[in-house]
Amino acid sequence: MDLRDAVALAALKGFPGRLLHEARRLAAGGGETAPCRLLEGLLHRLGLATPASAIAAARRSADRSMAQAAGLGIQVIGWTDPRFPTCLAAISDPPPVLWLRGRPGALETVSVAIVGSRAASPYAREVAAWLGSELAGRGVTVVSGLARGVDSAAHRGALTTGRTVAVLGSSVEIVYPPEHVELAEAVIHDGALVSEFPPGTEPRPGHFPQRNRIISGLVQAVVVVEASARSGSLITARCALDQGREVMVVPGSVFGARNRGSHALLKDGAKVVEHADDILEEIGGWVQREPERAGASAVSRDPLLACLTVGDACDLDDLTERSGLDSATVLTRLIDLELQGVVRRIEGGRFVRVAGKW
Repeated sequence: MDLRDAVALAALKGFPGRLLHEARRLAAGGGETAPCRLLEGLLHRLGLATPASAIAAARRSADRSMAQAAGLGIQVIGWTDPRFPTCLAAISDPPPVLWLRGRPGALETVSVAIVGSRAASPYAREVAAWLGSELAGRGVTVVSGLARGVDSAAHRGALTTGRTVAVLGSSVEIVYPPEHVELAEAVIHDGALVSEFPPGTEPRPGHFPQRNRIISGLVQAVVVVEASARSGSLITARCALDQGREVMVVPGSVFGARNRGSHALLKDGAKVVEHADDILEEIGGWVQREPERAGASAVSRDPLLACLTVGDACDLDDLTERSGLDSATVLTRLIDLELQGVVRRIEGGRFVRVAGKW
């Protein structure tokens, strides 16, 4: 499926994102002229009765959005593009496209989300900025939602030592809240602003819970800093748990209601965070390590790499089945191998082993 049809797919109302995995498998199974590479054929194969008029309207919308993006310097990354983030591609309901300002490479790094209250206490803002700075200084990309309070503090802290990514509930050229325009420009320098919404999309209440699955989908762990019982950051935490990500919590005061949501997560088994090292230990301890210099014997010791031969392309489901590992472990290891240049992702969300490596 070409990029125009991926954008059109996103514009179709009612297309369930969970079907993208099946769509990817169908698209990857055919050649350039295979019917499943055409939007109509793909929808037919998926059993979706979509009127031709709706498909035509979606294509016209895609043309307008892509032209507008080109004029604004916004990049468009479709779900079959090798630049589409590996972590995000693996969730149950990934977006068909991402719109981006900044550096796409920032989405393919070891990443941690820091989220929490918009009406954050001074303590919460200080902790979020401190953790953001500590993690970014260790080579971790800090992901958040550019909101007031904890989100903006985490972004600002990360910018003092490294890189950060902001996921928006609007299109990437419309910064919300408006007082964060300068912060957004700083994020773009080494990181990225990301959204599933096409140019011209204003922020709306329903967009923010929707974008939270992308925040958690881009990362290996979500850290919650100060969340009330009805905080939107709890939606991000639930998404993270559903996606097999780690959920961790900075404990807060027991007086008042500011931390009731956070403390409920702790009661359910979330790990306590007192320092950045607590987070790094939880995501595997492979941040900023040197590429391994292993011989052929390392292949036999790595159950995932042993499943891949040069020229053999596999998707996440294939590798999970072949290796006997759970999908979260496979995903984490694939990211590790990609960072080392041993494995790369190709069109269709599949992975291949790089010739001459290990």
